[in-house]
Parts: sequence; C-alpha cells; structure tokens
Amino acid sequence: MQQLTGLDSAFLALETANATGHVGGVCVLDPTDAPRPLTLARLTEVLAERVPLVPVLRRKLLNVPFGLDQPYWIDDPDFDIEYHIREIALPRPGSVAQLTEQVSRLHARPLDRSRPLWEIYLITGLAKRRAAVYTKIHHAAIDGVSGAELLTVLLDLSPEGRELPAPAPFRPAPPPGPLTLAALAGARMAWRPVQTVRITNELIRVLPTMAPALNTFVGGMLGLSRGDGAVIPSAPVRAPATPFNKPITPHRRLALRSVDLDTVKSVKNAFGVSVNDVVMAMCAGGLRRWLADHRSLPVSPLVAMIPVSVRDPASKAAMGNKVSAMLAVLPTNLAEPAERLQVVHAATKAAKAQQAAIPQGLVDQISDFAPPALTARAARVVFATGLLHRLPPFNLCISNVPGPNVPVYLCGAKLLAHYPVSVVTDGQGLNITLVGYLGQLHFGLVACRELMPDIETLATYLVEELDLLVKAAAERDTG
Repeated sequence: MQQLTGLDSAFLALETANATGHVGGVCVLDPTDAPRPLTLARLTEVLAERVPLVPVLRRKLLNVPFGLDQPYWIDDPDFDIEYHIREIALPRPGSVAQLTEQVSRLHARPLDRSRPLWEIYLITGLAKRRAAVYTKIHHAAIDGVSGAELLTVLLDLSPEGRELPAPAPFRPAPPPGPLTLAALAGARMAWRPVQTVRITNELIRVLPTMAPALNTFVGGMLGLSRGDGAVIPSAPVRAPATPFNKPITPHRRLALRSVDLDTVKSVKNAFGVSVNDVVMAMCAGGLRRWLADHRSLPVSPLVAMIPVSVRDPASKAAMGNKVSAMLAVLPTNLAEPAERLQVVHAATKAAKAQQAAIPQGLVDQISDFAPPALTARAARVVFATGLLHRLPPFNLCISNVPGPNVPVYLCGAKLLAHYPVSVVTDGQGLNITLVGYLGQLHFGLVACRELMPDIETLATYLVEELDLLVKAAAERDTG
C-alpha cells in the first residue's frame, strides 16, 4: 500500500466529463528483423515479464472515506493483464492520418478507476509493414521523467531482449479496512496544525528569496511595463485570449512531426542558446502563423507553461510526480524569427530564476496539505465558473521529455520514433510535447478537436519555422 501525494491526487481532481488525466505515447516500430512476429500474444508475454518490475501497474486506487485524506495505491487482487493490452488493425497500407485518428479516439477515452490506470494498444497495418504501440497511463502515477524511465523497463537494447529472473508469484496484499483508513486519516488530520506551523515558517524563511518573482507577479497584475514598447521577458499574470483557450469538449485531435536534432543544434550554436530555446522559438513562430490564419493573433505575446522535473537521485526510479513548472513569454507578437529566438532565450532565463526561487519542498507540502474532498470541491468550482478560460494563467503547455540516445527495441521490433501524447484541460485546449530519440526530436501535438480541427497545419508550421531559423542562422554566420 502506497499513499499518493497531494500533487498526484491533483491530477485525479482535474478530471471532468471533458478532460482526462492520462498521458500517453505512440511508439512507431519496424518489426522486419524481429526474432519473432510482433503479435498481441507476443506483446502480452513480454509485458507480463516486465509488469513485476513496475509495481504501480498492478495497483489500483483506494479512496479514503469522505475524501479526508489522499488515496492509496493497493494491489489489485483481480489483476488481469489481458484487460490492459488490446489490438487494433488499420486497413493496409495504413497512413499516418489513420494512425493519428485512431489514437485521438483512444486518447479521449477515460481510464477505468476501478482497475490499474493504464492501457496498451498494438496497432498493426501501417505502411511499410510497420506497427505502432500506443500506451496510456494516468498522470497520478507518473510524470514525464518517470514515464521515460517506465519506457526503458519495457524496451530492450537488442532485438533478442534480455534475460529476466523468474517473477515471484503475485500474491496481492489485502487492502486495509475502513477502520484502518479512518485511523490513518485521523492521524494525518491531527498532524495538520503542526504542518500549518511548518509551512508558515518555511514561507517566512523563503520570502526574501522569492522577492523577484513576487515583484514580477505584482507588477504584471498592476499592468506595469518598461514603457518603451520592448518585450518584457517575465510572463504576465493573465495570458491573452486565443481560439484554444476556451472550454474543451471530450474529443481530441493529434498531429505527429519529427525534426533533425543536429539541425536544431546548428541553430542553437549559431545563436548561443539552448535546444529548448530553439524549440520554444519554433512553437512561437508556428503559433503566430496559425493565429494569423484565424485572424486571432493577440497584440501581446502568449504565455507558455513549461514543466520542470525536480526529481533528485534518491527518487530517480520512483513513480509518481516530482515536477514543478515555470511560465515564460512566447513572443508570437514578433515578426522576425531571430528576434523571437533571442526573446525566448531571455524569457526562459528569467522564468528559470523565478521558478528556482520557490522551493519544491514547499510546493509538495502545500499540495499535500489540502484533503482531496477540498481539492475536488475547489476544482469543481473553478471548472463551473470558467476561471481557467476567462482568466487563463497561460495559453498552452510545452514540454520537452528526455529519451534514449541509443537504438532500442520492443518485442524485438526496432523503435523508429516515440511521439508523446499529453493532456489538455478546460481553458488550455492545446499541448505540445516532444521527446528526443536517436538524433531526432519527435513532437506530439494534442488539441481539443472542436477548438483546433486543423492541428496538422500548426504541426507543419513548426517544421517550417525551423527552416526559417536555419536560414536566419546562416545569415548571422555570413554577416
């Protein structure tokens, strides 16, 4: 039995009839040289060997009565791996458009909370005799980094796989009874006055170091600016309105793209910035064009939320969420690609400094302090009043997740690309996540189907924006 943290539970509270809380990924595979055919039976056999290495895959949620404390992960006595692994066949030769349409529909379906919160789909019939494996698991169980680590458990360094020790028979531990849960919740509630004092003392201690971030927050709230028309690197408190910052529906659209990492690095080196800065500039340019197409380009820049891993070495192999976030300006209001990149670099640097001023331990304590009943009620109020789309704190999430830099295999089939498929919520109907693998950056763009039916256009703009940055880098070198 393992208790969820407050941050883990928050991803449960964010689920509504229109918003799901799971993240996923699409692995595109070449099974040509696999020692054995890639079939549903083979995938089930391999995963059955690996599931014991990731205990959360055999655990389900146990809620505390009346939501007085965070839920627990407990062993599922009725665990059935065949329920979680499924197969879909596309009509040969299946196209990327058919693949993304199927994954969009699968991703829109919520997970069954009465079972372990994950599913895997084998998708066959792709062109060139390729296959895909779509995975989804609830964000309450993993964040981006632990999700990448989970993938390494399932993948191998050679087509032959690896020898694993014979798993011990699965003997699920008996779940605690209501009296035990009530006693544990009572003990935690009795500890809350002490937590209040501790959190208050921590806030007093760190307030001086948070002064720059607070000054930025207050300045943005009051509408302060430099007065010279220049872009202020610090993110404003309220993000501008866009077509995708509205209430979402249950339906999704997905677009997949890949770009060459060496090309991105050539731009990085020419301008003296980071790979992530180049990615952000690509997003800024692509969004500028898409918004202009829809006559919805705001005068002020967009605001991006960037997840930041705070996983230390001690928790490297642990599941759950060890993540913070920073807000950064996305200069969609600037016309020149090179200028957008320079502003992104400055904005990201400022955002990192502000994010670093807030200790993660304090964030964990605050998120763990509120009982789920209160968190869920607050979430319902926020969604019911439409605060997230009336006063959006940011426009979209842009996340860069590390991936393996060597060839890897699933069931003997070579992994060609891994595209992340993330979350959208009310008020933030667009998410851009990317994974680096084997010399490429693989983008997965997810959006509400009704708000962004043409997400493929935005994905194309991202790739074309990299071409413009390469041209700007060449002009910079010759100039």
